[in-house]
Amino acid sequence: MQEFYSIDNYPIDIAVSKTLFLEFLENPHLGRAWLIYSDEEIVGYIIMTFIFSFEYKGIIAFLDELYISDKARGKGIGKKALDFIHQEALSLSLKVVYLEIENHNKIAQNLYLSKDFVVHNRSLMKLTLK
Repeated sequence: MQEFYSIDNYPIDIAVSKTLFLEFLENPHLGRAWLIYSDEEIVGYIIMTFIFSFEYKGIIAFLDELYISDKARGKGIGKKALDFIHQEALSLSLKVVYLEIENHNKIAQNLYLSKDFVVHNRSLMKLTLK
């Protein structure tokens, strides 16, 4: 997670992240997490969180994090990870999978577009509570 966050200089508190991850794992209704392996080595991870939506008539997902290490990129692992996510979403009867992507990350954008993700016609907004 530290490697992933460092790409865009996102702050990370390791202790807080560990606590949050344990809470996430203890509550399967919050979502799912998977490690990505290549040649018996961990090269990334996926975190998908769940949301209930009246608009979509059930549970939808937010692909919160998909990370592939530098050394594993360009080998088709991202495409395989997205195929896996697609199959898991179907098996979980999810209606939609959303994700955020940094505007500058054209490689990731092209990866998602190649796997049938589309640019959503709505803008994402947030309210940070203090």
